[in-house]
Amino acid sequence: MLERVFREQWGRVLAFLVGFLGDFDLAEEAAQEAFAIAAERWERDGPPDNPGAWLLATARNSAIDRLRRARVLAEKTRQLEVKEAVEDEMDDIDATAIPDERLELLFTCCHPALATEAQVALTLYAVGGLRTEEIARSFLVSPETMKRRLTRAKTKIKLAGIPFSVPEEHLLPARLAAVLAVIYLIFNEGYGGRAELAADAIRLARVLATLMPDESEVYGLLALMLLHEARREARFDGEDLVVLADQDRSLWDLGQITQARELIDRALALRGRGPYALQAAIASLQVADPIDWPQIEELYLELVQLTGSPVVELNRAVAVAESRGPEAALAIVERLDPELDGYQYLHSTRAELLRRLGRNGEAREAYGRALGLAHGDAERRFLERRLAEL
Repeated sequence: MLERVFREQWGRVLAFLVGFLGDFDLAEEAAQEAFAIAAERWERDGPPDNPGAWLLATARNSAIDRLRRARVLAEKTRQLEVKEAVEDEMDDIDATAIPDERLELLFTCCHPALATEAQVALTLYAVGGLRTEEIARSFLVSPETMKRRLTRAKTKIKLAGIPFSVPEEHLLPARLAAVLAVIYLIFNEGYGGRAELAADAIRLARVLATLMPDESEVYGLLALMLLHEARREARFDGEDLVVLADQDRSLWDLGQITQARELIDRALALRGRGPYALQAAIASLQVADPIDWPQIEELYLELVQLTGSPVVELNRAVAVAESRGPEAALAIVERLDPELDGYQYLHSTRAELLRRLGRNGEAREAYGRALGLAHGDAERRFLERRLAEL
């Protein structure tokens, strides 16, 4: 049980303590001590009725004790409004009466002054409740290396005076976009094979949706990830990649698809036409039967106009191939060639279009180029099969 509570409560406990103390390191030490005490006492006496409130109160009092021992309590007294140390009777404390400051912590971890890699790692640690060893495995580095990276990130927050706060309203759209991008980066890293990371990203998005219920893009991102995650079991046959058209739909998680569509409706009710809401709408149409490719093409065109992204234009070309044929799609891809020459999926898409047009020699060349740029074994085997079929 403690492991589950740790995942669910670590971010809230740490966020509360950072806001309470204004010191990331002290907050982290107090939170760790509270969970250590819980491991000992809950094993002996059983868990309290309200584990979250128990942990918050225990961590707060641990922090106050540390301040006493450091002989700085007098300086902190006015801020902390110190009360008597709380004993074991924490069960009836109302957790909702204690401020939930995870939103401030999330924006702190995703501050633009930090490098993207540091944003991702610190978000996983501070808000997501992942241990250093787990994050290190995700980044394919040693725990000691990851520990140093996290320490540097926390030090930069302190030295740069990065505020523990939600940005002012006029800064919120840009900063929220950074938070959403970090969560989506975490998901994509997990969607490539590490399922636990994808699950952590979805959990972070659920927290964000709870904390920012009026932001349509939060619902859009959560819906998008759920729609992708719903097809996880069908994406591979053994170790071989299976494209959408060939996937066994009986393996799809219909519950997640239904939930995602409800989230899309909520995003649209908030007049959401941002990039994540649009991508979620596209992903929802892609799991429909039959697939409305002209509608998907229209949504991709809107997304291209919104983002100006050549990768989105490449995805639009795939929809055009289904709605208007491979020749119209190939014209779009050929215009993109200079911009995305080092992008594997440009060449694999171009190869598929050439194959459908019967231009097998050119298709073989394009598949070979894609194969040279592929990173994963499953993608390499898929491209090799396509080449063999030619």
